[in-house]
This record gives sequence, C-alpha cells and structure tokens, in this order.
Amino acid sequence: MRLLVLLLLFTAQFVAPSASAQSATINGAGATFPYPLYSKWFSEYGKVKPGAEINYQSIGSGAGIKQFLDGTIDFGASDAPMTDEQIAKAKQGVVHIPTALGAVIVTYNLGGATPALQFSGQTIANIFLGKITKWDDAAIAKDNPGVKLPSLSILVAHRSDGSGTTAVFTDYLSKVSADWKSVVGAGTAVKWPAGLGGKGNEGVTGLIKQTPGALGYVELIYAEKNQLPVAKIKNASGAFVSASVQSVTQAGEGAIKTMPADFRVSITNAPGKAAYPIASYTYLLLPKKMPAAKGKVMIDFLGWALNQGQALTGTLSYSPLPKALLPKVRAKVAEVKAE
Repeated sequence: MRLLVLLLLFTAQFVAPSASAQSATINGAGATFPYPLYSKWFSEYGKVKPGAEINYQSIGSGAGIKQFLDGTIDFGASDAPMTDEQIAKAKQGVVHIPTALGAVIVTYNLGGATPALQFSGQTIANIFLGKITKWDDAAIAKDNPGVKLPSLSILVAHRSDGSGTTAVFTDYLSKVSADWKSVVGAGTAVKWPAGLGGKGNEGVTGLIKQTPGALGYVELIYAEKNQLPVAKIKNASGAFVSASVQSVTQAGEGAIKTMPADFRVSITNAPGKAAYPIASYTYLLLPKKMPAAKGKVMIDFLGWALNQGQALTGTLSYSPLPKALLPKVRAKVAEVKAE
C-alpha cells in the first residue's frame, strides 16, 4: 500500500494540468481614469486564478486606442468610446465593454486653509478659455457667495496626452458653453487656449499639488489620494452637486433607457437633481476574436469583474454598473470569441 501511494504521488507530478486551470499572460493599456480600479481588479483576480496574469499600462486613452489598433496589445481601455473612423480601422473588430462609472472632478490649490468651492459650467469654461484669470474674479465670487477669494492668478492645468478624461471633460464643457463648443470643442485631445499640460491623471494631479493657484480636472480618486479639494459642480437641474458613488450612479442610470447596443454613450450633464454632471462610463476594448488561451482567461475575468469586481468599485470612489445594465453587458461579453 505504501508503495502504491508513493507511485501515485510520483505520477501526479507529471500529469498535465486540468483543462479548467486557465493560464495565460494578457497585456493591455489605455486610460489612466480607471487605472486604480483596474490595478485592484487584476491583483484580486490573480489571487482567484493564479495562472492568469493580466498586465495593464496606464498610458492614456488615446495611446491605448492606438496600440489596440496597431495590434501590439491584447486589449485597450478608454473612457471615450472609439469613433466610427477608429472602429473601421480595427482589423479584428472591437467590442466595447463598460466596466464601471467614474467622475471627472475640478480640483485646485489655494494653499493653507483651502475653502470649499463650487463652480457653474460656464465659469469653468471661461477659466479654461483664459477669460477668467484671477481667483477673485466676479464670476467665481458669484458661484461662491460669502467665500473670501484671494487675488491670485489661476494656473490652468490640463492633460498633455490623448485622454478619455479630457474627452469627458470637454464633452461636458461643450454642452454647457456655446463659446467652448465653437472655439475648442470636445475630444480626447484639443487645442487648449490656456494653461500647462501634465501627462496622465497622475501628471495633472502633481502639477496642481505643487503649484499655488492651480486648477485642473482629474478623476476623483486622484484628488482624494492626494488630499486635494473637490469642487461641487452645478448640474442640469441647477443644483451644485458633489462627486460621489451615488451622484455618479444617478447620472449613469439616466442613460439606460436610451443606451445604444454598443454602449457608446455620453452621460455628461445628465438630468436629475442629484446627478453629478461630469460623469462617464469607462470601457475595456476587446477584439471580437482572441487566441483561445487568452480569450478564455479574458472572458472569465470579465465574468468576475461584472460580479465580484463590482463590489470593489466603491472602495476606490468609482460607481458600479447599474444592475439593469449588467445582463446586457454580459451578453456583449459573449460576443468575444476565444479561438
């Protein structure tokens, strides 16, 4: 009997892994907006499926889309859905998988005892247009009655790279300011009328943090991690609203009834008294066909992300996908084939 046990143990060392044990290394790149969430997700998923390694580079939506189209990565990530022109260039096709929602916020550095501020969309647009250059400008004072504002120059901080965060922010400004829409417009990369650029949400956050008088836009978690103030923004109902899991969720839920089949949608300046106005879905970009091993791991990961992963969104100040949307997203994942 002892000899039999030893023989079985010896033989087990050479038995091939079970077909259910998935093993693959997958490489992706793109948006900095969801990077904190994706880092957490890929780490936690790796604990559940030790053989699956998903690497992700936070290089900006524009660069991520380019690498996806060039075929140098297995998947991309963007907060701005790909355009029809970009989709036409995707040799393997593309499937947009919404993974979570997040907020683009306005943050600033007034040093010392920084006052809590709020802004209307028109005021923000005029700051980024270079029309408002001082913190004690009448328009900022009107948005913030009773707040003592310093006579300090405003340094506008914006992205220097192609960015989904920029696309969301400029989409919002184009909806609330006719001047912004006609002069600058919306896109992942625009010609900025004023300010200095930083690479990624990390770069813009660093620029604001080290520059008194600076004001810029980043994803919510970057301001929170760096202990920077987060401004309330005036929404479509006329209320000044803070970015939160709840206010971003409400913005996302407002778009479900009119959500297109490919999920490419804008939810900026959404209706609803409690809706945060600069919110967005964020997407993973997948080819319609993936190599068998990688495809099976990616599909399994997405099943995990749309279930257990959603419970982790709030811990990093993102919002989970609306429950009513989840069945449609799972059906979209099924369109990705592992061959």
